[in-house]
Parts: sequence; structure tokens; C-alpha cells
Amino acid sequence: MKSPLPVRNGVNATRLRLPDEGPWSTALEYILNRFDHVNPDGIAERFDRGEVVALGGTVLTRETPLTDHTFIWYYRELPVEERLPVELGILHQDDDLLVVDKPHFLPTTPGGMYVAESALVRLRVQLGLPDLIPMHRLDRMTAGILMFSVNPATRGKYQLLFENRQIRKEYEAIAPVRPELGLDAAPLTVRSRIVKSRTYLLAQEVEGAPNTETAVSLLEQAAGAGRYRLQPHTGKTHQLRLHMAGLGLGILNDPFYPVLKPQAADDYSKPLQLLARSISFTDPLSGAEAFFESSLRLSEFPPN
Repeated sequence: MKSPLPVRNGVNATRLRLPDEGPWSTALEYILNRFDHVNPDGIAERFDRGEVVALGGTVLTRETPLTDHTFIWYYRELPVEERLPVELGILHQDDDLLVVDKPHFLPTTPGGMYVAESALVRLRVQLGLPDLIPMHRLDRMTAGILMFSVNPATRGKYQLLFENRQIRKEYEAIAPVRPELGLDAAPLTVRSRIVKSRTYLLAQEVEGAPNTETAVSLLEQAAGAGRYRLQPHTGKTHQLRLHMAGLGLGILNDPFYPVLKPQAADDYSKPLQLLARSISFTDPLSGAEAFFESSLRLSEFPPN
């Protein structure tokens, strides 16, 4: 369902479903009741400014009956955010795709306390591309290759590549060394069932049929630390971090796995040592092989 309001300052308008019935005679009354922690005068003023609309762009007024519309759209009042001291690097841009190096600590999309300070919103504003959409996501703490769709007309063709697992990704990680994972050994394949609740911070490995798979290879080692190649064949939340922790190879500077550490302010000198190194696929438009590689490097190998 396409929003009747354009992207503003890089951020989409918010959609809200109105109830079919209730003790409220107008849409405004319902919204004032639902958001009773928000300044009511500010909400009413948005109606007066024509910033609350229904499907087709119909503007709601203070008197619009509750049952006139099912969905409405409005702009959120965004808090002032301090700019994160990290920068995005653009690796490729054409009429259909944008490929960037996402730094550690910057989220892919708006969420929680990060809205303007997300890769999506920064890029929409910086490049003047309101239709920009990420084709996949990286954890806030993970750096590396991130691919965006520029053109809505061709977006579906690239989305199918992800849905059909025709995208090949490689990651790098710094972690302890296990003797049996020698430099000449075949990749170790890890399979498990991972679930992630919306209400719980961590993902978990549980009993049941595997829904994740990762190939782990040791590339080099020094002073008890190893640089690993990780090749995920699935894309569950925190999959690589969980699989490495399950091997007894918790990724360096991981605040979640294998043990959740107390919440603390970001330490920009100690980023999670996990990097989305490359992405490759057969371009569905040209038929050519596409390969993009990160220009970033993990900072803690070899160890000091």
C-alpha cells in the first residue's frame, strides 16, 4: 500500500490503522486517546496543517468521522539526533543499484533511537533518492557491503535474487583459534535452528530442523587470534555471531554472544570484528556477473 505522503527528510510517513468502531466520534479523538502521552495541541495542529491524510491523499480535518477511513498517514515528530562519528562509503551507483560500505555502529534502517542516523535516511538525504530501499540488512554493529535498490521499476528483479538465494555473500571475522580448524582444513559447516523474538534482544539456537547454515574457514592466525571467512547460505538475525559463539569462537568485541554484556555506550575504538566482505550475483537486467568488495578492514588483526 503506497503512502500518499512523500518521503520527508529521508523518512517515510507513518501508517496507522483506525478501528472500525469505538467510543470516539472522530479520527482526531481516537488519535488523541491513543497517543495521550503526546502534546494534544501539537496533534491537532498537524490536522490543521493538512499533514494527516488517507488513501488517495484525502486530507483529514478535526471533524473527520472515525469510520470514514481505514488507514491514515502522518509524519512523526522526530527527535534531534547527535550525528554518529562514522561515515558511509559509496562503492557503486547506477540507475538501479547503490552499493555502499556501511560502517560499524550505523543501523541499516530507522529504528528505536536511530532514525536520521541510519544508512537509509542518510543516503536518501545525501543523494536525493527518496525511493531508495535496502535489499538486505546488516546489524548495526556489523560493517561492510550493503546493497540498495534505486529504481522501484526494477526492484522486484533484485528482490527475487535474495528470495531465491541467488546472492553469494562472504564475511570476515576475528575470533580465537581452534586447533582443528587448520589453515588447510576444509570449511566447517554449521547448521542449527535459530529463532528471534520481537520482544527479546538476543536470537537463540533451539531444537528442531535447521533453518540456518554457515561455512567457516580459517584464513590466517597470529598470536592466538584467527581471521575467518564466513559464508552464510541463509540469512537469519545474528546467525554468524551465534554460529561462531557456538563453536567456542565468539567474535571479538561482541557484546551479545556468547554472553550478554551490561549495556554501555558505544566504544568506537572497539567495533565488533565482523565485516561483510563481498557480495556477488548474476545481474538480472544485464545477465553479467556482478561482484562488489568492501574497502574496509577489520582493525584488530593481527592482534596488538
